[in-house]
Amino acid sequence: MKNKFLIIATILLLSFLHTYAGKKPKEVYIPMDYSTCGYHASEKGIPNVRNVVFVGNTKGDSHERIQKAIDYVASLKIGKDGFRGAILLDEGTYYIDSPLRISASGIVIRGKDKNRTVIVKRGVDRGALLYIEGCKDFVKGDTVRISRYTKAGSTELMLDGNLVAADKRIMIVRPCTKEWIESLGMNDFGGGLDYTGWKATDIDITWMREVKAINGSSITIDSPITSTLDPKYGGGFVVTGYNRGEITECGIENLTLMSEHNTWNPKDEDHCWDAVWMDNASDCWIRRINFRHFAGSAVNLQKNTRRVTVEDCIASEPVSETGGWRRCVFLTRGQQTLVLRCVSRYGLHDFAAGFCAAGPNAFVQCEGEESLGFSGSIGSWAAGLLFDIVNIDGNDIRFENLEQFQFGTGWNTGNSMMWQCTGSTLWCYSPDKDNRNSANGCWGTLTGNGEWTSSNNHVKPRSLFYAQLEKRMSGQNINGYILPRSTDASSSPEIAAAQLMAQESLTTPRLTLEMWMDSIPYSADVASNGLKDIDNIKYCKSGNDTHDVVVYGITDGHITAGGNLIIGNRYAIPWWSGRVKDNFAENGAKPAITRFVPGREGTGWTDRIDSVVNYLDKHNYCILDHHYGLWYDLRRTDHERVRRADGDVWAPFYELPFTRTGKGTAWDGLSLYDLKKPNKWYWMRLNEYAKKGAPYGQLLFNQHYFQHNILEAGAHWVDSPWRPVNNINGTDFPEPVPFTGDKRVFMAEQFYDLNNAKLKELHRQYIRQCLENTKDNGNVIQLISDEYTGPLHFVRFWLQTIKEWEKETGNNTLVALSCTKDAQDAVLADPALSEVVDIIDIRYWHYNTDGLWAPPAGKNMAPRQFMRKMKVGKTGFAEAYKAVSEYRTKYPEKAVTFFSQQYPQYGWAILMGGGSCPNIPVHNNKFLKDAARMQPQTENNATANYIVSGKSDVGYIIYALNDKDIKLNVEPGKYRINSINGKTGDIKTLNKSYRTSGICEIKNSKDNSIYWLERF
Repeated sequence: MKNKFLIIATILLLSFLHTYAGKKPKEVYIPMDYSTCGYHASEKGIPNVRNVVFVGNTKGDSHERIQKAIDYVASLKIGKDGFRGAILLDEGTYYIDSPLRISASGIVIRGKDKNRTVIVKRGVDRGALLYIEGCKDFVKGDTVRISRYTKAGSTELMLDGNLVAADKRIMIVRPCTKEWIESLGMNDFGGGLDYTGWKATDIDITWMREVKAINGSSITIDSPITSTLDPKYGGGFVVTGYNRGEITECGIENLTLMSEHNTWNPKDEDHCWDAVWMDNASDCWIRRINFRHFAGSAVNLQKNTRRVTVEDCIASEPVSETGGWRRCVFLTRGQQTLVLRCVSRYGLHDFAAGFCAAGPNAFVQCEGEESLGFSGSIGSWAAGLLFDIVNIDGNDIRFENLEQFQFGTGWNTGNSMMWQCTGSTLWCYSPDKDNRNSANGCWGTLTGNGEWTSSNNHVKPRSLFYAQLEKRMSGQNINGYILPRSTDASSSPEIAAAQLMAQESLTTPRLTLEMWMDSIPYSADVASNGLKDIDNIKYCKSGNDTHDVVVYGITDGHITAGGNLIIGNRYAIPWWSGRVKDNFAENGAKPAITRFVPGREGTGWTDRIDSVVNYLDKHNYCILDHHYGLWYDLRRTDHERVRRADGDVWAPFYELPFTRTGKGTAWDGLSLYDLKKPNKWYWMRLNEYAKKGAPYGQLLFNQHYFQHNILEAGAHWVDSPWRPVNNINGTDFPEPVPFTGDKRVFMAEQFYDLNNAKLKELHRQYIRQCLENTKDNGNVIQLISDEYTGPLHFVRFWLQTIKEWEKETGNNTLVALSCTKDAQDAVLADPALSEVVDIIDIRYWHYNTDGLWAPPAGKNMAPRQFMRKMKVGKTGFAEAYKAVSEYRTKYPEKAVTFFSQQYPQYGWAILMGGGSCPNIPVHNNKFLKDAARMQPQTENNATANYIVSGKSDVGYIIYALNDKDIKLNVEPGKYRINSINGKTGDIKTLNKSYRTSGICEIKNSKDNSIYWLERF
């Protein structure tokens, strides 16, 4: 019997050996040639650019001197090599209070010593220390469709038409179609809710390429496409043209960059987030840099960057919350990026590609130490990644469907490669057969349906990138300075070999990447002898914008700037929703000033304040009506009330006026708030807008509170800083939250409770904080709260607090009374409180054709809830005029604004009633100066034909209500009679010199309805 089993076992073994003896090893799948990444496609080394100016180290803010050096070099002529020259910084610490900006080609910043030349960014601005940025100026020509299925990795494209030889630079566009989205299952991530799913045009990819050869309708490009082009999913097309605003040949090297932070808060975020931020730039580099304390990225390469090398850099000691959009250390959204020999410590995403990074992008010989999160792609469809000898200590590398991560990231990459990488877990999944991911020679817990070969084995070549580069460069021996490792140790060595290896382990320290980086020669000139000193160069950059100081105030009951009536519309900020995808930012986004998207700048993300001011000016807005966000974290748009499992918050973030403490855990997974300490970035942004908007006649309405948080949906309250579980101040609102119907919240009664001594003091301190943080800008107007229908006693308290602050500090601020009508009337009837009020703001009540629509104060209902229960009625010109003129007549020293029912339809009614900020189209300075001094003329209004605003020594404005002729009493004298087009604002002179003894007669017509009697 035993012999029988032995025979069977022998047969099975021989069969097994026969089967596998002739089987070939699985062929390594390499999606493409990644070697075109880096400065000049890695075909040439980073040059040692000649120094042209020296900046010595001095005390105080060095920003002006270093920026002067940058601007001076920018004024020099570009040499044949493409460079203007390098700026040499001495050893020592340079403190800067504003970011540095390189915006011209051929400029390099160089330190004398990598460790002893230090630039420290101070201040609460969350932008970058250094911007290397051209401008976005795409020149587009012909569009030609790609005619065939084209595999990812291809450099040859067949077109439906021909390109001419002059079309050297092109853009290749891969549209995102509904059919492709559905084929990947990216339209719905579960729950029967598709709002986080991909939509058509969301994932459009544009590659910027150069044409190397044209052969009829076939073209050869300089770098492969990274996604397959399939006609059934929209294919692709070529657009001739390029970004002519792109800058080139810029770099920063051989120094240390740091962000100064609050040492009391280990998770402080009121400091510089990014070290180097780059966009609209190509063929640039960042090398031999130490980065310390940045909250966001050491290097942040934006969408319109290409062929950039980042090498021999170390990022350490980041200071931030541990949460979403933080510590994305070496981050690219560009294409042909090479990150080489870099180290990141305590990062969340050490080496990462962002949303739709077109690629290819390569990370070669990089290490993440004590990583807190995964590396790979952290955005949707960043295809064509190479992770080559990348080690992530304590965390993962992910090529996979991230599903709901960061608002529906879904598939984060395709056609990507891990080569000889290690990590806790390596996730390698493939989206479909056309866009396969691969891993070769990798170590760790391995998971996924991607192409796996030689797992847990060392492979050759050591670096795929440099093997591909040598092949592409016709076999040139290229020294990539890859850290050498002995990989031939046997698990069963001979005794002598074992003894030798044991001795080596005792006497030879392991060669670290940092040690290896320090051994790489750096040959750039760091001598300052003979260089021009920036302090001895007389150079001033031209074109700096300067504006005269504009004085804001109340003139004859009108809000004025420089004595002129302020006109325009009211702009209400976005405050709860948004997206970070490019198509939303480019097409659907509106400006905001305290919305924050780390590392992204532009409308819809972190708005540049200059752009906000220009947008409002262009669209005729004179008021930015601002309040804090409904919630910080975009995850809360799901309107769930649940506690979040972690701090992986979703952007855009709607910032709140209080700082986080770095202590404990709030409902959103980040640290707790301190209601007594301001969010310095929030208030800096408000002040920056107020300062920059002032020359343009723009007002900042500073709403202290946002009542939306404490009424209606329960989700409005759960993340609020005032909720006890979210702060360290011990607010004693009820916990668990007493949701009505298990989903609604009615917290107004408790929130406005001034019998609660602790809460009252927190309110008092916060109101004073709102005043103190905006006191230096005269165009800031203080309001109690957006959507305020709260109780009268809280309005009184708010005004009393302002009055106390003004008396104690000697400051005076403009105050608008914005609440329900009954509360307004009660306050205005109280002389002690009425004197605090400068402006009566009508927005929560209105007259209608049936009488008055005026919800009562303090009934625990929001304005829109009242509208559902009380018929708002019909309103028109007459009703708006009545509301404004009544209050202007009764309180002539106070200004009146009107933003109630059917605003902004009745701008002329607001003007004629004596109101402020009417949205009329007239921009004539003389008219606006005169209008600011006029009052409603009630004695001339006793007619159904016209209404009048005027002042005897200034003139009159007449608004005809029909086409009947006008006859009115005026001050005797000489006038110029003008007609005004109410829609365009055009002014036409009807009579240059009209003299009257007291009666003015105007023959009215259908063409004219508004007249300006201009007094000489």
